[in-house]
Amino acid sequence: MRNYEIMFIARPTLGEEDLKKVITNFEEILTSNGANITSSKEMGQRELAYEIKDFKSGYYFLYTIEASNDQAIKEFDRLALISNDIIRHLITKLED
Repeated sequence: MRNYEIMFIARPTLGEEDLKKVITNFEEILTSNGANITSSKEMGQRELAYEIKDFKSGYYFLYTIEASNDQAIKEFDRLALISNDIIRHLITKLED
């Protein structure tokens, strides 16, 4: 099993219901592609160090996942790049 850490920033203009839909959707993308979410942490709304896509703040989320292959990671990365709701994301492979 490989361990990964995913941090992403959702746009601050999302309402509470829309934010929950985005979170649920991306968690489902990970689990349906064979990944196991070992921990998740909502870090709340924070100011950004610099403007990203005309936003000065965003909702931060941090996930630690286990996956036997990189299929879930690639699918998350692909859909996060397309999504208008995620303004930035970072995927890191953790060392064993």
